[in-house]
Amino acid sequence: MSDSNPAPSLYQAREPIFPKRVSGPFRNLKWIIMAVTLGIYYLTPWIRWDRGPSLPDQAVLLDLANRRFYFFWIEIWPHEFYFVAGLLIMAGLGLFLFTSALGRVWCGYACPQTVWTDLYILVERWIEGDRNARLRLHHQKKLDFRKVRLRLTKWISWLLIGLATGGAWVFYFADAPTLLVDLMTGNAHPIAYTTMAVLTLTTFFFGGFAREQICIYACPWPRIQAAMMDEDTLVVGYREWRGEPRGKLRKAADQAAEPQGDCIDCMACVNVCPVGIDIRDGQQMECITCALCIDACDDMMAKIGKPRGLIDYMAVSDETDGRVGQEPRNIWKHILRPRTIMYSVMWLLVGFGLVFALFIRPDIELTVAPVRNPTYVVLSDGSVRNTYDVRLRNKHGEERQFQLSVTGDATLRVQLEGTPYASVPVPANAAHLQRVYVISPKGTVPSTSNAIPFRIWVEDNANGERAYRDTTFNGKEN
Repeated sequence: MSDSNPAPSLYQAREPIFPKRVSGPFRNLKWIIMAVTLGIYYLTPWIRWDRGPSLPDQAVLLDLANRRFYFFWIEIWPHEFYFVAGLLIMAGLGLFLFTSALGRVWCGYACPQTVWTDLYILVERWIEGDRNARLRLHHQKKLDFRKVRLRLTKWISWLLIGLATGGAWVFYFADAPTLLVDLMTGNAHPIAYTTMAVLTLTTFFFGGFAREQICIYACPWPRIQAAMMDEDTLVVGYREWRGEPRGKLRKAADQAAEPQGDCIDCMACVNVCPVGIDIRDGQQMECITCALCIDACDDMMAKIGKPRGLIDYMAVSDETDGRVGQEPRNIWKHILRPRTIMYSVMWLLVGFGLVFALFIRPDIELTVAPVRNPTYVVLSDGSVRNTYDVRLRNKHGEERQFQLSVTGDATLRVQLEGTPYASVPVPANAAHLQRVYVISPKGTVPSTSNAIPFRIWVEDNANGERAYRDTTFNGKEN
């Protein structure tokens, strides 16, 4: 191809989006959700919870060093990861439920990318002004003192928000007051500083510059949400039958001569959209269902004396009925339908299962690992001994004495390594690995047979609580 006809570019340069300020019930709801979610995120590590003298007093703590997860009165051990898996399943089912009922409502209101982007836009508006002022500043070619001052002020504010974000994250993994002192004095672990730096820069970039591109290109959810939606899903839509043909506001006499819809093509819905789409073009993958266009359109309809709802939450079936003059169905008929009921039932079942498992889990546990090298040992008196590594878990807040015993064959007896007694102390909220010998006298059935089943018991001497594990005894076959 000649130089006079260069190859077209395969990529379109991004045009920054500067959403206009809007007020209304949905915008107010977003402010409330933003304040609540950010408050929870930033303040939770500083909440204290008394668990006793030997346990951390941070209400929510991911103690990776000691392999514990503390959530107020709940303590999760490594072998109880199924609780975390269950919570992830509930989160997924909840996302399916909300999407099938209200479209991308999670993306529009509570997604971290949306929340932090809203916060960054709010700071940007405080510093540089509303949409028109920011547009003028963006298109200004001259780099004067004012532009440099505004940009530096905005970027420094964004970096501070990102730093607070990264700082709050690392506080979930260590005692927050102690870690804060270590961070300020330079004594914290390098991983803490690295994590804070990464989260600061990613928050700064995602919330300040990438914004809608994360939602459109990086996030996979827009591409799979259609599987959870149908014609009864409530999404933000434009009543085309009412708004078209659109045109500038005219006098009543002019409208009588040439019919006109309610849409006056004011572009208010486009100017407030955080992803820069025109909802009047129909349903689009980019729409995050934030409903800011509803607030903007309702405000404009009120100004020109038209009924609200030109842009509104609606289902595809409602839009079809509206064209023929039928009233839309009750909102609960859209929300309560087989698909959403199925997701709700599944969500509740998983939730009840987790709660049930949480309340029935024991405070003492044990695991048994037979030592197979060698499989058995013949002692000087002819008796046969098997060796087992028994891990005892004490979930109480104080040290407990654990008594070990065996059942299954009356001839078997138990002996603990390192002590002449059949009991061993286990520290508070800890696991203790104890080597246990099970001995069968000479000539008995276990000593002359292979794989005889029996049961190892552990009993808490303080309250009589018991737990057991089944295993086998291997003797010397004749």
